[in-house]
Amino acid sequence: MTHDMKLHHTPFVMIKNGVKTFEIRLNDEKRKLIQIGDKIVFHHIENENKIYTELLNLHLFKDFQELYEHIDLLKCGYAKKDLKDARYTDMYQYYSKAQEQRYGVLAIEIKIGNSV
Repeated sequence: MTHDMKLHHTPFVMIKNGVKTFEIRLNDEKRKLIQIGDKIVFHHIENENKIYTELLNLHLFKDFQELYEHIDLLKCGYAKKDLKDARYTDMYQYYSKAQEQRYGVLAIEIKIGNSV
């Protein structure tokens, strides 16, 4: 199955360059449909560019704090120089605490794949 997700410029480029291999999302209804081996097409939010990826693994957590304690943040898009300041609360700029509590969170492990 193929899924579509939107990304802002910086994470898009990081995935394209193979630096970011985990995408963090809520485990909402849309994400509950994805399975290991599925394809994800990431769409650049500002233009028509796309990245085709394959889903390698799903890591489910109750909240962002637990995710940040167990996942390598370098693979999530943090630069080495920023690790000391990385906080799970960074994710609240994208999602509310209510959404986090309702759905739980997911680290989607991906690799660059072929076009679908």
